[in-house]
Amino acid sequence: MNLSVCMIVKDEEATLARCIECVKPFADEIIVVDTGSTDGTVEIARSLNAKVFFFEWCDDFSAARNFSFSKAECDLVMWLDADDVISPENAEKIAELKQRDDFDVAYIKYAAAFDNDVPTFVYYRERIFRRSMNFKWRGFVHEVIAPAGRRVYSDACIYHKKLKSGDGKRNLAIYQKHISGGCKLDERGLFYYGRELYFNNLLSESIAVLTDYLKVGGWVENKIEACRTLYKAYGKLGRKEEAVSALLKALSYDYPRAEDCCYLAEYFEGENQIGAAIYWYERALSSKERVENGGFVNVDFLVFIPAIRLCVLYDKIGNYALAEQYNEMAGKAKPNSASYLHNKKYFQTKSTER
Repeated sequence: MNLSVCMIVKDEEATLARCIECVKPFADEIIVVDTGSTDGTVEIARSLNAKVFFFEWCDDFSAARNFSFSKAECDLVMWLDADDVISPENAEKIAELKQRDDFDVAYIKYAAAFDNDVPTFVYYRERIFRRSMNFKWRGFVHEVIAPAGRRVYSDACIYHKKLKSGDGKRNLAIYQKHISGGCKLDERGLFYYGRELYFNNLLSESIAVLTDYLKVGGWVENKIEACRTLYKAYGKLGRKEEAVSALLKALSYDYPRAEDCCYLAEYFEGENQIGAAIYWYERALSSKERVENGGFVNVDFLVFIPAIRLCVLYDKIGNYALAEQYNEMAGKAKPNSASYLHNKKYFQTKSTER
């Protein structure tokens, strides 16, 4: 099958060429929808043989993405942002994926944060669609296409590599504009609106919205993430008991996620309850959580963070052998970590003393 790559862009002259060059190995058509650039974005797109269209921005990402999809002519349509990067290895996997005829939606991993180019924050996104299914984006911010049809999960990964910091208030402003215009947010909208309030340090407002969200329906992964955000918001306000209660509520939705176990351990560590802290860090290491479950996954919480903290705690109570074992576990996850290397030198010195 053939494939159209669709992008909506504005003032992306710094990254657009990089992105288009990445998709050339598998794209049969490249659609670039410009929403009001004042730099050289349009000229760059045209010089690289992309089909360029124009869309008047209306504070609605779904409307823009649906417009871009409407211009596609291939069997499959794929969305990208201009600051996304696809390695040759992952481009090859996508090229192989488009030859399959057993799916209507393909989910591909999205890496959005990194430590020396190693992904630390990864989640699956709906990425490639059968055009004949006429999928539609919904949500004016944090847009999504609802799951439907036959689905496959690829082990390819797309890197979201920004070169410039975005406007941190943009999404919040869009939400507030639509709300002031009479829009009533659905369950997913409440979740993301509450998170945007938190990101903009409107903590009490975030707590109110996310608390309301937890009273209605919604995806279990979003419920857990909402509890996690409440924990952070309460923590910033110095309301420790309510923060811990929010984390404990997350446990009522599903098995414990590694990140939440680490936050509980951190709380007990702060209370000097070493045994409880060790218990929760060890639970983090035994978590079943994986990127394939669909939620946001901060990879460091799966191994590195609990292992490095267990190293410190076991050293603190005099179990140096176990402390060293956990440090080596952390080192396997992040061999260049300054903490791991410092601890390694510490244990070598301690061994000499013994």
